[in-house]
Amino acid sequence: MSGKQKRRIFRVLEVNKAYYPHVGGIETLVRQYTRELGAADGVEVTALVCRDGRGRTIYSHEDTPERERIIRAGSFGTYFSCPVSLSFIRLFRKLSKNADAVHINVPFPLADLALLLSGYKGRVVVSWHSDVVKQKRLLKLYRPLLLRLLHRADAIAAATQGHIDGSEWLSMPEFRKKCVIVPYGIDPEEYLSVERRPVLTQRLNNKNAAKLFFTGRLVYYKGVGTLLKAMCLTADESYPCELFIAGTGAMESELKAECSRLGLDKRVHFLGYLSDTELRQAYADCDIFILPSVERSEAFGIVQLEAMIYGKPVINTLLPTGVPHVSLNKVTGYTVPPGDFESLAGAIVRLLHNPELMREYGSAAAERVQKEFLEKDVIKRLYRVLRGDS
Repeated sequence: MSGKQKRRIFRVLEVNKAYYPHVGGIETLVRQYTRELGAADGVEVTALVCRDGRGRTIYSHEDTPERERIIRAGSFGTYFSCPVSLSFIRLFRKLSKNADAVHINVPFPLADLALLLSGYKGRVVVSWHSDVVKQKRLLKLYRPLLLRLLHRADAIAAATQGHIDGSEWLSMPEFRKKCVIVPYGIDPEEYLSVERRPVLTQRLNNKNAAKLFFTGRLVYYKGVGTLLKAMCLTADESYPCELFIAGTGAMESELKAECSRLGLDKRVHFLGYLSDTELRQAYADCDIFILPSVERSEAFGIVQLEAMIYGKPVINTLLPTGVPHVSLNKVTGYTVPPGDFESLAGAIVRLLHNPELMREYGSAAAERVQKEFLEKDVIKRLYRVLRGDS
């Protein structure tokens, strides 16, 4: 071959339960990894996931205009939050033969099993998104397999130090030494380029009220019930506020009933599902963002970053996860004990009474995202970990 030798392609097998348009925080990250890594010069990424729902098709293969190469394995359905698929195991074995690195997003027991059965000898990187918190019965069966995966892994990527320190698994000395911090990131331009509209302001019953905002699935660990109780302690006519809740979920009817029981119908607005554009407009229009999660199932809270990039102070909770490592107490907002509605109400009131502090925390929040959580920097860091360069 004359001239310069052709650069060797570095091939990554990206592995997860599901993929866009499946809605989920990890699915959003996996799409980000697949698109951004795959767009880099000299890198080829294939995402292996399972199809949503049951289907007889063994697999489907997609190449999108955004340079996403996705292979979806057929599935017998999902049990204990984990898809069951024989074709996934076969496809993993086939695709991993050409991979320089396999990147597994956990918890995902099927991927652990597929790796074990594949005979793959190359580099394995695990992204640890959360301990298994709710599925205790599954964990009894999963534990030996998970231990095998962590021993096999060459590196374990965690989004914050809180993921490591608060994990039953990663805090073990033999696994802690493998851990590297690879935070989650966002692209500020995707948010700041959205047309600003007063989507919350126009819904206010009291046009002088401050706008509190929460978005997320309406499920047990999000702590929306605690937030409603806190709202009962913020009914100060001199510093009025109204709460906007975006999202749907299993507890929606229960929370609406609780809202009525507490006499909050005039001060709490349930917005239901919002599109990405509407969500970004809501972040931009709110005054305070609140993430009141009460269980370790909330491992990071990307929604914090999405509010912070707009210069909004955040009130979060002191969970033993990455949540309080994203927005920092008395730097970019307040951190309160999970489930403590009185402390949550106190944090809201302190901010409402001090607009200058709100602006100070909001400015620090936007600066923190630009410094620590830029998507382009995160992807570079992940690439170095996949190659074994750091």
